[in-house]
Amino acid sequence: MSIIPPSEFAARFLSWFRTSVFRLETLDAYTADNEREPYRRFLAGLPQDLAWRRPWQRLVRDIRSSGRSIGRVHIVPDELTDYLRFELTCAYPSSVDAGEDVRILDRATADALGLPEAEDYWLFDDERSALLHYGDGGEFLGVEFVGPERVARHAAWRRAAQDAAIPLDDYLESAGLSAER
Repeated sequence: MSIIPPSEFAARFLSWFRTSVFRLETLDAYTADNEREPYRRFLAGLPQDLAWRRPWQRLVRDIRSSGRSIGRVHIVPDELTDYLRFELTCAYPSSVDAGEDVRILDRATADALGLPEAEDYWLFDDERSALLHYGDGGEFLGVEFVGPERVARHAAWRRAAQDAAIPLDDYLESAGLSAER
């Protein structure tokens, strides 16, 4: 197993695909340096300075302006963690505003569809898949490109997840949550 470090993966991200990239997220919390202060502010009930989202928004806009697509589905439990409330209301809305197709799927439906409990990945053009590795505290350790059989499974999971998930704004409305934009 050869794991590509986060910095190398990020530097080459745009080169991994020609037409589309998709992410499946299954964890209830992640740890990222750029989210520490915004998450602290969220927990304290303070307003967000969404400047920390601008680099991702630029990347999404670059993808969209090149004619490519980007999307994700996050599988969430019935009882949202504080981190998920933060991600859903503070991080994802700016992604949607930039052109990313962000959808949410409840865990019960995901289980009925046979989707994984803890297997995050990026799927590039349904031809290459990068399994994401995380430490015990949710910190991103790197990616491992997987073989054709796993790529096919990830593509099938993508189709099932996207078909069953609902757009972020619809999810927020149904959950009684407000987006920070």
